Amino acid sequence: MHTKLNELNKRIRIGAVSYLNTLPLIYGVKRSSLLMSNIELIEDYPSNIATQLLTNEIDIGLVPVAVIPHLKESHIITNFCIGSEAEVASVAIFSDMPIENVENVLLDYQSKTSVNLAKILLNNFWKKEVKFIDGGTDFIEHISGVTAGVVIGDRALLQRNVSKYTYDLALAWKQMTGLPFVFAAWVANKKLDPDFIDAFNRANAYGVNHIDEVLATVSFPWYDLKKYYTQNISYTLTDDKQKGLNLFLEYLSI
Repeated sequence: MHTKLNELNKRIRIGAVSYLNTLPLIYGVKRSSLLMSNIELIEDYPSNIATQLLTNEIDIGLVPVAVIPHLKESHIITNFCIGSEAEVASVAIFSDMPIENVENVLLDYQSKTSVNLAKILLNNFWKKEVKFIDGGTDFIEHISGVTAGVVIGDRALLQRNVSKYTYDLALAWKQMTGLPFVFAAWVANKKLDPDFIDAFNRANAYGVNHIDEVLATVSFPWYDLKKYYTQNISYTLTDDKQKGLNLFLEYLSI
């Protein structure tokens, strides 16, 4: 049985990541009075949204793709994602020294996909053994000396101006595999009404196709958001991105 767009007393619960990179996707959703009257929109950081999708607290989440194998049922419901064809800028290992001298890597608590990607790349691309340390809320302050850190999202755009070395994880993945990387996608944990999916997909497309409108709503002086939205982040879920996603999930199953 499908969840209907206009089902009485039952709004479709949608979780979205509260980062700059999601603004183009949710811009059109928030502009749609039809959608907003039929959904409950929750914004949080990636791992929390993933947990809510796993526990059925939400019906759809813009979630780190690493959660997909853990869902009893999963459906990617739009043609859009948070992906990158090369340098993503906002997901990286930051350090004071070259990667070959790093001994410890602090792991960002906000996204399991980026943490898993870092582990895959350190093992298979940089071929570097390190000690992984789960980072607390203040972990960025402890990036120093032989201790590097995986930092994601808006904080990573800031960290680019602080750390001496930046190792972009999407770029490293592209160099290792020849494929783009998908960090997050709109995933439902149940079948949804096709009319709702169509309306939601078109709402996503609106923001992606009107980047200048999105830029007019936000100020972030530490990084060029026009570049971020048009060169670093690649929002269309192409066949190559799906191949990259499938390969990443294969690595996770090893």
